Amino acid sequence: MAKPAILTVDDDAEVLRAVERDLRRKYGGDYRVLRADSGQGALEIVRELKVRNNAVALFLVDQRMPGMSGVEFFEQAITLYPEAKRVLLTAYADTDAAIAAINEAGINHYLLKPWDPPEENLYPVLDDLLEDWQGNYRPPFEGIRVLGNRWSPASHNIKDFLARNHVPYQWLDIEAAEKDAEVRRLVESLDEEERRHLPLVIFADGARLPEPSMADVAERVGLQTRAAEEFYDLAIVGGGPAGLAAAVYGASEGLRTVMIEREAPGGQAGMSSRIENYLGFPSGLSGADLARRAVVQAKRFGVEILSPQEATSLRVDGPYRSLKLADGAEISCHALLVATGVQWHKLDAPGVERLTGAGIYYGAAMTEAMSCKDEDVYVVGGANSAGQSAMYFSQYANRVVMLVRGASLAASMSQYLIDQIMRTPNIRVEFNSQVVEAHGNERLEAISVHCAESNETNTVPASALFILIGASPHTEWLAGVVERDERGFILSGPDLMRDGKRPRGWTLDRDPDLLETNVPGVFVVGDVRRGSVKRVASGVGEGSVAISFVHQYLSKVV
Repeated sequence: MAKPAILTVDDDAEVLRAVERDLRRKYGGDYRVLRADSGQGALEIVRELKVRNNAVALFLVDQRMPGMSGVEFFEQAITLYPEAKRVLLTAYADTDAAIAAINEAGINHYLLKPWDPPEENLYPVLDDLLEDWQGNYRPPFEGIRVLGNRWSPASHNIKDFLARNHVPYQWLDIEAAEKDAEVRRLVESLDEEERRHLPLVIFADGARLPEPSMADVAERVGLQTRAAEEFYDLAIVGGGPAGLAAAVYGASEGLRTVMIEREAPGGQAGMSSRIENYLGFPSGLSGADLARRAVVQAKRFGVEILSPQEATSLRVDGPYRSLKLADGAEISCHALLVATGVQWHKLDAPGVERLTGAGIYYGAAMTEAMSCKDEDVYVVGGANSAGQSAMYFSQYANRVVMLVRGASLAASMSQYLIDQIMRTPNIRVEFNSQVVEAHGNERLEAISVHCAESNETNTVPASALFILIGASPHTEWLAGVVERDERGFILSGPDLMRDGKRPRGWTLDRDPDLLETNVPGVFVVGDVRRGSVKRVASGVGEGSVAISFVHQYLSKVV
């Protein structure tokens, strides 16, 4: 298999030789380093690489070139290699143009010339970009294949699970067997029994799992679901941004830390197609990228991540907090941090529950995007997650229709996202609208939409409906131990002090800390905490700040 390529382009022969030399020295073992002395010459190389089905990992291109600028090259090259990372080489005078190019050409970074020494000014930038590219790179396929039906909830769950856990896989729709020779040959190789038990997960070594559970798949792909120890300094339940931040800070400061995640690290934020207002990422990043980076960081510090695994109950025994897990195992800790986040509200309308997973999905469900190519997609919701989802699906769908219950987007969506939606020609926003019924037998075929303004209900054909409305906490497992409000959000700090009195059963000679629950040593962060700000950055902040309270608590009890 040919190595992925790095292509550098500059009309200055001396600069071109220098950057090629630096690239070969650092990356020559893993990548083919190619060069061109003009934008047009580079495009010819790119076209040849495409014909040969070779991968391009990164373009490193000078801005000022005769005949074709760096930005103009990118605009053509990304039509062939949209996933390749893009770095612009600029002079100091071109800084404004480079910044503008972030929006115009989608460049990932710009570097000022000269970049010497490369160990400080070139390699760290390219290392980060190439690591990102590798995280999403799909070479000629040699790994896991999933054979199933697009309209099967079980097939959707398997695809979603693998994607959210960053496990590469190839999706093969059995309905495409007539047109796709690869799928047809695979189906013909199966016996009658295997064809009846879809989805079928096929591994590179030939092993097969018909209709597998998530635990079966997790074990086979090497995910850890069982704790290595019985006791930890800190246990974290929930692997969203808040939980991951707490894990990184806790483990980096010497705490034996375990994190328990029910589905996949990243939580609801990990399903976001694009986060563009997160500090330090001017080009934005996907929720999946953020989650992957955080998981790598946590594991680097020794965090033990159990996923998929679920905490089902909490028991307090003196200085110990014991968690019962879904598989019957139990682990204990001195300090517990709850970061379970929230789940999407269920849409209460006839037909919705029956067709969930068969055309109706909660969250962005990015694994279904390619299946929606050239179709009409409906998105229910008017907050940032719904807007990001609409923008993502607009790249694939013929048309995206946002159904918003309110009269505007301004109250619940960031202005930058509203502006993007208004500029996207194949996104339509229908206000004062809600889905009142879903129709279809084996799959979604149509939806009925009621307009509050006109008081009319219209039924329209639909094969894909994505629901991103509201948020509900998943805290039933804490009932009777940790105080919650009427909606299930966990109370902490000042919210526990009623008439200046500490919560009932409080045993310490101090008030609960800001992020501490009514149980000493049990803390809460992120969206599951009552009064939290529902933003990724605030969740990360709470997760990191909570560790200081954990240390204060441990200093008194350990």
